[in-house]
Amino acid sequence: MAQSLLSGNPKPMKKTRLRIGLKQWLTVLPFVTVGIVGVLVFVVYPMIQNIKLSFQEFNILPGTQSPWIGWENYKSVFEDPNDKFMIALKNTFLNVLVTVPINWFLAVVFAVVINTRFVKMKVTFRTLYYLPIVTSWIVVALLFKYLFADGAGGFVNYSLLQLGILSEPIAWKSHYWSAMIMIWLFHIWKTVGWGVVIYMAALQGIPRDLYEAADIDGASPVSKFLRVTLPMLRPITLFVLINLINGAFGFFPQVYFITAGGPMNQTQVIPSLIYMEAFKHFHFGEAAAMGVMMGLLVFAVTFYQMTKIGKQRLF
Repeated sequence: MAQSLLSGNPKPMKKTRLRIGLKQWLTVLPFVTVGIVGVLVFVVYPMIQNIKLSFQEFNILPGTQSPWIGWENYKSVFEDPNDKFMIALKNTFLNVLVTVPINWFLAVVFAVVINTRFVKMKVTFRTLYYLPIVTSWIVVALLFKYLFADGAGGFVNYSLLQLGILSEPIAWKSHYWSAMIMIWLFHIWKTVGWGVVIYMAALQGIPRDLYEAADIDGASPVSKFLRVTLPMLRPITLFVLINLINGAFGFFPQVYFITAGGPMNQTQVIPSLIYMEAFKHFHFGEAAAMGVMMGLLVFAVTFYQMTKIGKQRLF
């Protein structure tokens, strides 16, 4: 080896690295084979079939032909006179812009408040906040349908009427903005506990010395939160924001179980619209085309997050 280095020949070193790499791969291969097969069967193969389906006029009946029609499915998506896809695209981005900041803010505030010294039974509060995460979407949807029921008998309408905020009950699912507010509240209440648990765990890792030094300097609680807590939580904040953004792009049960896309498809998002077009109207080709475009959109957002956010220096 020493002679090869002195002679300037790097080939033996490359062979050694190649052997080490192959040995490492052969060592871990038995442990990752099942995962690789699962990804190929349940992710890669359906994705390829969906791309293929987006270029066909798919017929669901057995024995019928599904002719190749090229880009017609993509054209029909954008030539829809009701602009269902553009409405769903707008709602998808609107969900991200509304729910992500609120979800993040509430998660930080709740975690900081629970973590304070005067709050007891921290495990109990952490469990209560995380309980909606493990609760079925259907159960939570039924709860919200009851809370936002039309007429004066609905809990929210009754409360707002008693407080004098409303003069007449709201038909929540019959109007665009009231229906969207229902969906946003549903999503935030169901998912905010995840961020609370993550931030509570992160707060345990902040050295107490920093807060003691801030107390010596006479810093107020707000100043300590802004100058000590938030900067120390920055790595976790990046992780939480990436997951919240990806989760907001994947709205489906939030819409399907609450409004089913109504009124008049005005609250549809891309995942719910894909489901409706495929399994209600049997437009599988157009649904597949929407799925491909949704996949490209999520890939672009994720790629931007990994290149612009994920590579930032955290400290």
